[in-house]
Amino acid sequence: MIQPPQQRTSCACNRLVAAVLAITPAFACAPSGPPRPSSYILAWAADADSAHQPFAVFIDADPASSRYGEPISSVPAGEPGADAHHTELVVGDDATVWANSFSADATFLLDLTRPGGPTVLGRLAEAPGFTHPHSFHRLPDGRLLVTYQLGAAHHTPGGLAEHDARGAYVRGTSAIDPASVGFVRPYSLAVLSNLDRIVTTGADMHGEDVSRIVQIWRLSDLELLHTIELPDGPRGGESAHSFEPRVLEDGSTVLVVTLGCGLYRLHELETNLPRATLVHDFGARRCFMPAVIGNWWIQAVASEHAIVVLDVSDPAHPRQVHRFALPDGWRPHWLATDSADRIVVTGYGEMAHRLLLLRIDRGSGILSGDREFGSEASNVTAVNFEREAWPHGATGAAIPHGAVFVDISPTSPH
Repeated sequence: MIQPPQQRTSCACNRLVAAVLAITPAFACAPSGPPRPSSYILAWAADADSAHQPFAVFIDADPASSRYGEPISSVPAGEPGADAHHTELVVGDDATVWANSFSADATFLLDLTRPGGPTVLGRLAEAPGFTHPHSFHRLPDGRLLVTYQLGAAHHTPGGLAEHDARGAYVRGTSAIDPASVGFVRPYSLAVLSNLDRIVTTGADMHGEDVSRIVQIWRLSDLELLHTIELPDGPRGGESAHSFEPRVLEDGSTVLVVTLGCGLYRLHELETNLPRATLVHDFGARRCFMPAVIGNWWIQAVASEHAIVVLDVSDPAHPRQVHRFALPDGWRPHWLATDSADRIVVTGYGEMAHRLLLLRIDRGSGILSGDREFGSEASNVTAVNFEREAWPHGATGAAIPHGAVFVDISPTSPH
């Protein structure tokens, strides 16, 4: 059913370039100047008829390439019949990415350095007392923070855990807060290193109940500090299903969007009295993933078949500057960005088999579609996943979900 996006700069090359260059000569630090568009998009896709494994596919995202918008290589990377759910929002400094099959309670570490395409490097180890990992955030030293929806008993809250760079379990803390009676299923997370804090949300993938909960943790030891409830606004229902938190450019301000389409600002996270205020109502029934580029908050508003851009330079008073309309029936869900101000989008409904590439004008906040990326569909150009054959075999139509820009080349240079 149903993270802060981190901007990748040129490349994280200092400690990895020697090793990676030996495998992929096309990997190199970008020259100085304006950010260069990422070369590839890695899409994590599920087989539409569930007869085959989910797979990872590289799509050419280099505007100068003759194969722009085409699948380049792919690899099955899961269990037969499993879904393809979220990935990380950015590729790790070691050219790996975590990709989740939520229904199978499995998460795979994909190595992106191989010339033939992505390969499965390993799996996330079990976290004692927790099941169903959902969202991921890498710390600068490579450690991985993971939200777990459920506890050992299926209908109990999960928690927050730390794993090492290859997925081994290190430690974890339950999301159960004796001081709170609110319903919570740890969903997504944002990290504020300068405040020694983590923010998690509480939306339930199984739809058992409505969570209005946001939880505050201490980053240094994963202690759960506070559980706060988001207040409703004039419309009612704005707080339903706390969904995705994002850190703004100042590194200290957190906004949280809900499935009920409320946007909340969190205050005083470093104190004993954190609180939340409603700062914007998208006025819709269902909002999904956001992205942040500069002072622009880019929001997938699924029930309105649109992507909305807010100016959040004053986070207490966000202001809508643009609305990018999609065809009727297209329900955008996933957004991820690259350093060249591009956004990759996947979704549900009539958009389920499509992967869309947008660009934002950093000066105005105006979104535009890339007409060269993919093929025409309902007046929008997108990569079509309704195809019989993929580089790894004839497995038929697929449904992309998580997607992430890749700044290394998995194949020989163009």
